[in-house]
Amino acid sequence: MTSPRPSTLFSSDSDTPPVAVVAIGGNSLITDNKDPSVPRQWDAVRETTRNVADMVEAGWTVVVTHGNGPQVGFILRRNELAAAEVHPTPLDLIVADTQGSIGFMLQQTLNNEFFQRKISRQCITLITQVRVEADDPAFEHPTKPIGSFMDEARAREFERDGWQVIEDAGRGWRRVVASPEPKEIVEEKAIADAVRMGWIVVSVGGGGIPVIRNPKGELRSVYAVIDKDRASSLLASSIDVDLFLISTGVEKVAINFGKPNQHELDQMTQSEARRYMAEGHFAPGSMKPKIEACLRFLDHSSKPNAVALITNPANLGRAMKGETGTRIVRG
Repeated sequence: MTSPRPSTLFSSDSDTPPVAVVAIGGNSLITDNKDPSVPRQWDAVRETTRNVADMVEAGWTVVVTHGNGPQVGFILRRNELAAAEVHPTPLDLIVADTQGSIGFMLQQTLNNEFFQRKISRQCITLITQVRVEADDPAFEHPTKPIGSFMDEARAREFERDGWQVIEDAGRGWRRVVASPEPKEIVEEKAIADAVRMGWIVVSVGGGGIPVIRNPKGELRSVYAVIDKDRASSLLASSIDVDLFLISTGVEKVAINFGKPNQHELDQMTQSEARRYMAEGHFAPGSMKPKIEACLRFLDHSSKPNAVALITNPANLGRAMKGETGTRIVRG
């Protein structure tokens, strides 16, 4: 089904330090849905950044991206609960808010790890805009889940309050907003320059703040949330990294997921991944967009040894050694 796993994750003919984009899911920052409190989020961030610091200590330059679906949903709900007392915060500012707050958590914990390990690197967070097309059909058909999971009865209550809700891949019900296709990372040059200078960069938080260009060429934000994995894939190919790593809720990608013949994959080629997608193995609301993002990265990368990797935060270190996770490679 797949070729044997090599003993190391990455090989390169280049003498320059390898660069990775590590995409962290918003849900992976909340390890217990029953307790999504900020202290528990700090615990999850510290666990994740220890693994990222391991990569940096091993010689990688890392760009960290992150999701924000649950966090955006929490702020939207607070908006509604406080509507009689304070003015509502629009979605673009909420995405910017989460870029700052989650970026701050990642930046602080990474810099603490560097300090404790005596690693002479520093992390910075960059507020990032991502350009989309104003006529993207996604604006007519919202599909992007945000906020916490809920049961159907509660979802129907929120639906009566004006929310749009969907059942999300068997995990519960969630609110949905438009998710247009990312076309351009507005701050791409700044990110690339920072990487060349050796900075560890947190960027494209929550998929980036979605913006369009008006007839004058000026940027204007729009009401939407961009898929973090798609935007991260665009960034990874735009700055031409060696590794695109998606940190999510499972250790490995599986085919026949949830069935008696479920099979976890160590590695698959681009053609195998496309065949599995065509056969319906990957759920549209969860694994499928991650596989699509990995394929887009490989399709647009100029590096012959480029690799995409999917695993969960707890196994990121082992996956980097080639011991677990699912690699997607050319072929």
